[in-house]
Amino acid sequence: AQVRFKLCCTGVTRLISQSTHLPLRLTMQRQERGCLPCTNCFATVPQDKWYAVENFGKYSHMLGPGLAFVGFDCCSCCISFRSITSRVEQNTVNVQTKTKDNVFVTCKVAVQQSVRPENAYDAMYKLANVREQIESYVSDVVRSSVPHMLLDEAFEKKDDISEAVQKKLEAEMTSYGFQIHKALVTELVPNAEVVQSMNEINKQKRLRDAAIMAAEADKVRVVKAAEASADASQLQGEGIARQRRAIIDGLRASITHGTGTELSTDKISELLLITQYFETLRDIAANSKAQTVFLPHSASAVADVSAQIRNGIMPASSGGRI
Repeated sequence: AQVRFKLCCTGVTRLISQSTHLPLRLTMQRQERGCLPCTNCFATVPQDKWYAVENFGKYSHMLGPGLAFVGFDCCSCCISFRSITSRVEQNTVNVQTKTKDNVFVTCKVAVQQSVRPENAYDAMYKLANVREQIESYVSDVVRSSVPHMLLDEAFEKKDDISEAVQKKLEAEMTSYGFQIHKALVTELVPNAEVVQSMNEINKQKRLRDAAIMAAEADKVRVVKAAEASADASQLQGEGIARQRRAIIDGLRASITHGTGTELSTDKISELLLITQYFETLRDIAANSKAQTVFLPHSASAVADVSAQIRNGIMPASSGGRI
């Protein structure tokens, strides 16, 4: 009767123990049962796990993947199993801190860890909650590194933060049987208002660059138009000069033909002015929308105009003035 009472008490104690170990799923380990009903004599260990064998709650040895005979057991009272995964798992830690320029940011760190095969015992029995332990170390490193950086530096030096977190975790978690593969700073999220202001700064910068480029384009357009106008004016002047030269040569040839006399420069200038005078009248008359007011005058006034121009130029030339 006493043996039965002890077995019942042991069974109740084991049920209570199993219920208290349910949260171990969050810490990479859990309670397991054998492959046969009502006994834990045999155990089938999956490829991605290790089983710790416990005799009456005391650690005995570790089982690798495959089928194993553990020992004699009655109703799972003598032998129990505790498993831990051998896969690489990832913990995501969100740490809120502030930068050197007093901007609050949320740093998202992804930690990839696995259990060392030779230290599976330490991974099972030394830590109560692996996730919380890793979060504590990550938060300590991030909150001691980011406050010494400006916001832009924090974005530029994410690799430095990752290396610091990985070194800290490797130094601390090795004694607990865990291997740290990578610690990656996957995201830095500033306050929403800061993000909006940064976007506005970039927007205004782009608008300023666009305005500068548009102004440069307008400048090039105006300069090229001025250069084209100057070239056109030069060509037009050269054409007019050639035209007047041909007119002068024609007038000289037509007047002096067969006479053997030479025309003076004054006579040629007067003939040129008279010719231009009549061409101007012709152009005005050809335009139906011309709005020109004529004062009383005669063609002989052209000679007076030429005389006035000549008399004004000659004294200036003789006096050395231009």
